[in-house]
Order: sequence, then structure tokens, then C-alpha cells
Amino acid sequence: VGYNMAKNLRAKMPAEDTLVIRDINSDAMQRFVAETKAAGSERVEIAASPREVAEKSTTLVTSLPEPQHVKDVFHSMLKPGDLPTVERERLFIDTSTIDPTSSKEVANAIHTARAGRFVDAPMSGGVVGARAGTLSFMFGASSQSGELVDRVRSVLLLMGKTAWHMGAQGCGVSAKLANNYILAVNNIATAEAMNLAIRWGLDPKVLADMVSTSTGRCWPMDVNNPVPGVVDAAPASRGYEGGFGVSLMKKDLRLAIAAAEESGTPLMLADSTRRVYNAVEGAYRGKDFSVVYKWLQDQSQ
Repeated sequence: VGYNMAKNLRAKMPAEDTLVIRDINSDAMQRFVAETKAAGSERVEIAASPREVAEKSTTLVTSLPEPQHVKDVFHSMLKPGDLPTVERERLFIDTSTIDPTSSKEVANAIHTARAGRFVDAPMSGGVVGARAGTLSFMFGASSQSGELVDRVRSVLLLMGKTAWHMGAQGCGVSAKLANNYILAVNNIATAEAMNLAIRWGLDPKVLADMVSTSTGRCWPMDVNNPVPGVVDAAPASRGYEGGFGVSLMKKDLRLAIAAAEESGTPLMLADSTRRVYNAVEGAYRGKDFSVVYKWLQDQSQ
């Protein structure tokens, strides 16, 4: 996802600006530089560390898998001491999906060190949305004048089509976990319904068209349909490769459940949903989370 987000950033940001990149995969960085040069852009630099990215940048965008990764990266940025002065307040935009507590911890570290402003801005849309530049971002930022919100939105819209300001810092990740809890449940429901209907003898494409114009309409049915061949662009139609990995969905579900427990909020479908993704990950690790459908087929008599 981050690779494609960076490609859109380089393509849409001012030509005279420099994009500084850092990834643990050095081959991916070299490939990125080669691709952007082939596309006509020379202003891409590879940094040796997250700290170097922070030193050279006014606006930083991070995208990482887990809360601990986010903490480690920001710790490495701040540990050496004060960052160089830049022409405007340094802006840290973290697009990772992590828990609200961890996000606020990182924000406090940034703000206490007076290193800049931290904004949580997780996204929805997966690899397909990142590649097409159609991601939806939900971000948390406290702004008295609205200037920060406008600045954040202008950056995010270089990589997506929508950027929702959800409230103060921390509200972005809270909104994302709520969204992905719905997605986790809807994905299972869609897979169950499709499996049942096909076993009843219904044509999966006809059923999908009907549901997509009826009250059962949802993203797992319209865009990420779990039945191979129903939606050509969906991961299911290419062996469940690419897309949003089942392990990532399991992680987001875990974070949502933990945050709900912290706030004393009941999630009545959480336990059964978690059991399904635990089992699916064990059987189909590395596949798109819509592989729940194939797992259900395995369970069918």
C-alpha cells in the first residue's frame, strides 16, 4: 500500500519538491526510484533511516503494520534530539491503523518534544485504492483556525479521493477501527450468503447483482466479492492474491476489540468473528481476507 501511495505522491506533488523515501526493503526503494525516473521525475531520494527522512522533510507520511512499528519509527526520529528548523511547522501524518492509545502516545511524544504536529490518518481502500489513488482517509487533528485541517487534507488528497476530518487527534484511528469492525463482519456475512446461495443452485453473478441493488449491499459484495469470477478485479478472481491480507484484518479486529474493552463497550459479534479469522489465517495465511469464502467451502458438507 505504501509503495503505491508514494507513487501517487510523487506524481501529484509539485515537480520542484523532493520526495524522500525510507523502507526496510531496499530492493523496493531502488525499484521505486527507477520507476519514478522512467516516468520523468528525478527528485526522489533514499534515506538511510527514519531520522534522515525527518531531518530532510517538512511533511512526513508514515504507513506501518503494527502499533509497535509506529512507536519504534517515531522513537528513532526523536531520540537523537532536536530536528533541524524548517520553513513551516513540521507535519507528521501517520496512515497506519493502530489503536487510539498508541496513537496518542506517539502524538504526545512529538508534541512534548516540540518536533511538529502529529496527525492520525488511517485509510480505507486497500492496495487497489492505493494504486488508483482513490483511498479514503479518516484523520484526527486539533485545529483552532482550520489551517492544519486544510493542510492535512491537501496532502491526503494527493493519495486518495476523500479525506474526512473526524475530530481531535486520535479520532482518525477510532473511526478506522469502527469501520473495519463493520468490514470484518460484513465480509463473513457476504461469504456465508454466497456459499449458501450457490449450494442452493443460484448463479453467483446474478445474486451479486441483485444484492448490490438491494438492502444487503456492501463493499465485500460490490467490490471485493469473495467468489472467484464474480468481480474480475477482486482478489478472489486471482487466487486471493494481493488485496487486504487476512492477517491484517485479524490485527485490525484485535485492535477494535481491545479498544472496545477499554471503553466498556459491548461488541456482541466480536468473539465469533475473531474465531473465524483465527481459523482462516491458520488455513490461508497471506491470502486476501475474502478467502473466508474458500474456508467456508472447506467446512461445507
